[in-house]
Amino acid sequence: MNGATIDGARLWTEDWDTARRHHLEWWAGTGLVFHVTSPKDESWVRLDPPPVPDSDEKRWYDPEYRSRKAEYALSRTWFGADALPIAPGWSAAGDLGTFLGARVELDENTVWMYPCIDDPDADEPIVFDPNNPWVEKNRALIERLVADADGRYFVGVPDLVENIDVLASLRGTEELLFDMIDRPAWVERRLGEINTAFDSALELFRGIVADAEGGNSFVFNIWGPGATAKVQCDACSMFGPEMFRRFVAPSLTEQCRSLEYAMYHLDGEQCLPNLEPLLEIETIPAIEWTPVRMSLGEGGGHPKWYDLYRKILAAGKSVQAIGVKPAEVIPLLDACGPAGMFITCAAETESEARDLARKVETYRV
Repeated sequence: MNGATIDGARLWTEDWDTARRHHLEWWAGTGLVFHVTSPKDESWVRLDPPPVPDSDEKRWYDPEYRSRKAEYALSRTWFGADALPIAPGWSAAGDLGTFLGARVELDENTVWMYPCIDDPDADEPIVFDPNNPWVEKNRALIERLVADADGRYFVGVPDLVENIDVLASLRGTEELLFDMIDRPAWVERRLGEINTAFDSALELFRGIVADAEGGNSFVFNIWGPGATAKVQCDACSMFGPEMFRRFVAPSLTEQCRSLEYAMYHLDGEQCLPNLEPLLEIETIPAIEWTPVRMSLGEGGGHPKWYDLYRKILAAGKSVQAIGVKPAEVIPLLDACGPAGMFITCAAETESEARDLARKVETYRV
């Protein structure tokens, strides 16, 4: 593992040593992480925004543009309390699908993936190829991000995704749902192969971004001093606990056994029927909650989610509440307590963010 250099004295955050300790306590279920950001009164460095490229390919995968874009955005952001500056090393929501053969189409706002498994009876194994062109594009991007970060900020690995979600991107969602009924053994074999591919891909990219203690950052602002990832199964919105226990839970259990720090992304109310079997997975220590109405301004700080958080905490898992409004932070802490809570909040000004960070500090256990 080559690894990246993280310089606590130069890192664009308030107090890396304290933040690091708080993140570890959160993973253990005993402490609080408060991730608060705002526009910075004075930029860390003065930079001009990079010119936007003239093609979707360059907007997504040109290393110089992506690196300059990330540096510019991070330089203008105040990272308060336990917030860590992380340059996004991901492009698709499910980069692993692109690595495993999904057909890719780029547009200005997203990366689309189309199935590549037309005939499951051919029974060809799913194998990670480090020389896949999409792997090469991501590798070049992340190597440039790490070089330009120069210890001032972290670089996240690609948002790989896994399990049924990746198989759906390779096979097609509707087709896969029928496969789960008509050829369940085939689905289970493919999920095992996807786990192996995930491990190989994560190891490759961790070899570029991992810090001196072997830690890495990931989407959803998480960091751990070892193999760290967000895991998910958004497709479980289309099936219930019986199929979750049959297909998803065994695969996630094995995948997270190979990770040192894993957080599950629970995406929307339609996935809540599978909360019980999710809570049964012992190798997942933390769960993040994304409400359906997040895009409409109703984030994870709404009082309607207090009982959900209490249930997750009572099951011995930590919680990440995202998109919490400044006015919702203290009521959330009063309702659920600080132990095991990871709260993300964006303030409008640095002054507001600093004031909120001071108030939250009184809740530390």
